[in-house]
Amino acid sequence: MAAADFAERLPGGSCALDLAGRFTYLSSGACTLLGREADRLLGTLPWQSLRWLDDPTYEDRYRAAVLSRAPVSFTACRPPGQWLEFHLYPDDSGISVRIVPCGAQPPPVSAPSQVASAAIPSRVGQLYQLTHLAAALTEVVGVQDVIDLVADQIMPAFGAQGLVLSTADAGRLRITGYRGYSPQTVERLDGLPLDTRLTPAGRALDSGIPAFFSHPEEMRRIYPEAPQISGKQAWAFLPLIISGRPVGICVLSYDDPHDFPAAERAVLTSLAGLVAQALDRARLYDTKHDLAHALQQALLPRTLPAIGGLRVAARYLPATRGMDIGGDFYDLIRLDDTAAAAVIGDVQGHNVAAAALMGQVRMGVHAHATLGTPPDRVLAGTNRLLTDLGLDLFTSSLYACIDFAGRRIALASAGHPPPLLRLPGHPARPVDMPPGPLLGIDPDAEFPVTEIPLVPGLMLAFYTDGLIETPGVDLEDAMNQLAAELSRADDRDLDALVDTLLRTSGTAGKRTDDVALMVIQYTGP
Repeated sequence: MAAADFAERLPGGSCALDLAGRFTYLSSGACTLLGREADRLLGTLPWQSLRWLDDPTYEDRYRAAVLSRAPVSFTACRPPGQWLEFHLYPDDSGISVRIVPCGAQPPPVSAPSQVASAAIPSRVGQLYQLTHLAAALTEVVGVQDVIDLVADQIMPAFGAQGLVLSTADAGRLRITGYRGYSPQTVERLDGLPLDTRLTPAGRALDSGIPAFFSHPEEMRRIYPEAPQISGKQAWAFLPLIISGRPVGICVLSYDDPHDFPAAERAVLTSLAGLVAQALDRARLYDTKHDLAHALQQALLPRTLPAIGGLRVAARYLPATRGMDIGGDFYDLIRLDDTAAAAVIGDVQGHNVAAAALMGQVRMGVHAHATLGTPPDRVLAGTNRLLTDLGLDLFTSSLYACIDFAGRRIALASAGHPPPLLRLPGHPARPVDMPPGPLLGIDPDAEFPVTEIPLVPGLMLAFYTDGLIETPGVDLEDAMNQLAAELSRADDRDLDALVDTLLRTSGTAGKRTDDVALMVIQYTGP
């Protein structure tokens, strides 16, 4: 509201566009100058809701703002004769626009011509969308991102009502995304062989030559069944080729007959090359991501064992940048009828190498723990394993042995943040314990052991630094803040408690590091 009040007090008008070019905010001054109410403009494209902005004269201005991400200004005439100055301020999230009157007389150079031939269609909408697309295609990650981007930008730019994006797979066309078609139609078209005579898709992909059909009769003469299958009236088949290698095909379709002028065909053909590059990169990324994700899921425990006297809940959240994998891990190990162990760790980095090393660390800890080894010796044995591997990836870890018979918990740390301890009737606090060095540095390192009494109701929270690290915030302050949240949390449902800690720590949105959190509570003998 403060930002809106600020914009309302400024002279002229203010508005905002998202990266797709749609209005997301308009001040009352902007609505007055543009001559439309906000509810008729929000969510629309300027060149569609304000036809007087749809003019090729603005092509360079739009393109410069989108591609350069630098401020751009231009002048436009709102009929019948009010001249307005538009100042565009773009960045990676959208465009802020200032609109001010510039007087009745147009500037001599930048004014758009008011006498335009009706026979020449305006292409500024297409070009504006395409320049956004060219910039955005370099930033897409997965195949679904490519599909969404093509559907959101190419279809409106060329007035298409249907889209089918297929990839070539083992001699067949597999539909990876579509818009404007019924599931039954897609099911009929999915998996067609490349030499199909049902549609021109296979032939266009095999030859590498785009095919355009402006009227259903044109299609029916060569492919009689195609118009009946989709119910469309015009089609553009754009093969996606990279260095002579077929990647897939993009099909734009129309509910009514549609002419494809030479200029439009040229733009669509060039655009297909951009889409092909993006789709090929996205497929490679998805393949790597699926492989890495499967690797990590195999290395993390599927379920934690049920141990009498203990309640436990745990979560793992990957970093939101990169490949959604990392080196954080946790585990709960049944040692015998009178003891259990809890461990958490953080391997440096969040990539495939970190995930692979995480699996080795977890298995090393598990192997030493099941022998009944004390906490310091468990970490020492795992440390020797890592130094022998010589992988130059360091690991922090915290190991706790829960002795039900002796009513005590023994903890040892290898450079890991201390756990949070909550006792009945007392606020939670970090456990005061001396840490040893990180694993994988010194093969002869020692890891001090700290013991605390095991009493009914005791709760321990193990976490990795991704949960508490925030730029500009001291780690000790962050740990104390997390302890305060743990003190206030309701412990009747540990899963809900863990979700609360994750939510209040700010890890629900974008994360630069992965996060592991495990909470255990001793309920009594």
